[in-house]
Amino acid sequence: MTAAESPGAADEVAGVLVALADPTRRKLLDLLAARGEVSATTLAEGLPISRQAIVKHLAVLDAAGLVSCTRVGREVRYALRPAPLDATARWMASVAADWDRRLATIKRVAEAAEQQAGQSRPPAQ
Repeated sequence: MTAAESPGAADEVAGVLVALADPTRRKLLDLLAARGEVSATTLAEGLPISRQAIVKHLAVLDAAGLVSCTRVGREVRYALRPAPLDATARWMASVAADWDRRLATIKRVAEAAEQQAGQSRPPAQ
C-alpha cells in the first residue's frame, strides 16, 4: 500500500504508528486482544496508572481507529479493531519488499562489477 494507491492510507498508517509508539498503548492493545470488550476501569486494574490516564490513551487509540467504544448504560466499553493494524502490516511488508528488491539490484550490480574486474586482470604468474 502506497500513498498513491490510497490517499487516506498514508494518514491511517501514520496515525497507527503514532499510537503504537507508546508502550502503555501497546499494552492496552494486548489487554484488549486478550480480554475482548472491557471498560477503562477493568483495564486500569492491570496497569500502574490511573483510570483517567487509561481513558486518554484509549482516546489516542480510538482516533487511530485501533479501538471502538460502545456505551452500555453508564459504562463505556472498549474493543480492539484489528483492521488498521492489518493495513499497517501490509504497508510495512510493501516497504520491506521494495527494499529487498533494491538490495537485490545492488547485489547484482556489485557481483557483475566484481566479475568484470576479475576478468580484466592479467593472469598471475
